[in-house]
Amino acid sequence: MAKEKWTAERVLGMARGFQPACVLMAGAELDVFGVLAGGPKPVAELAKAIGGDLRATTMLADALAAMGLLEKSGAGRYSLAEGAADVLTEQGASSTVAMVRHNANCLRNWAQLAKVVRSGRRADREPSVRGPAGDLESFIEAMEVVSRQSAGPLVARIGPPAFKHLLDVGGGPATWTIAFLQAAGPASRATLYDLPDVLPIAEKHLRDAGLLGRVTLVGGNFDTDEALPAGADLAWVSAIVHQNSRAENRDLFRKVHAALAPGGKILIRDMVMDESRTVPADGAMFAINMLVNTPGGGTFTLGELAEDLAAAGFADPVLLHNDEAMSSVVQARKA
Repeated sequence: MAKEKWTAERVLGMARGFQPACVLMAGAELDVFGVLAGGPKPVAELAKAIGGDLRATTMLADALAAMGLLEKSGAGRYSLAEGAADVLTEQGASSTVAMVRHNANCLRNWAQLAKVVRSGRRADREPSVRGPAGDLESFIEAMEVVSRQSAGPLVARIGPPAFKHLLDVGGGPATWTIAFLQAAGPASRATLYDLPDVLPIAEKHLRDAGLLGRVTLVGGNFDTDEALPAGADLAWVSAIVHQNSRAENRDLFRKVHAALAPGGKILIRDMVMDESRTVPADGAMFAINMLVNTPGGGTFTLGELAEDLAAAGFADPVLLHNDEAMSSVVQARKA
């Protein structure tokens, strides 16, 4: 297929791509969509509900209407466009609002990319209008958004591996714990290990799935804790290694190795790059996300992951599933 020629119009269109994204993200951060889910409102009521300046709120609402996300009546009242409540409110059946808010946090860091490239240090962090606690909630729930449809099919595709006790490292909203337990027999159980502030979110999702009784929730920090909860025969490390440097991954793999029962296996879900580091293209772009957001994270090749697993004591690393996005899976076993 012939490549599209670069033109001034194409370049400038790409450069302006941030504009609609910023309008959408501001609407999500300020909960414009959640407010209007209760029914149409004049702009003065909308501004009061979101704590916004009247002039600025009017401009934001008009831009959202121009994009088709809101509808504006002749009386200056705004309402949600068809389908918006489903995807842009927290109660929506297909809600993506947490990921939109998380992307807004990423955007603040991406805007500093040139400075990051000069300094080699991650971007300066700035919390959103929702504050640090709200941003953490957005991040954790965003992980549920991106995994809710893919978790079950991926677990089925890779086996699922037989296990009695799963250790979900950095298990977040419990999406993958739920998928593994639903695929395994009723005698299987799991330990979900994550930051203490994350566990209430995991507990909610596990309760909704009817699986809370089969899961032990353990608070901790795998960066600083000396050991992980022991005794599992399968460890799931999902979307974590890209946050780390290779040295940090070796340290994490050593802790997982020590925690596993003899013969236990580790499964790593993440981007896996080819040797050129330009394929998959999403992985090359995601490496930039890690450049601006983490001190040493990135995307890694299968060879690099295999070396780091071997350094931690694992044997027989293999790529179980190759994916263009975040769902490649690498397996290794504790000898």
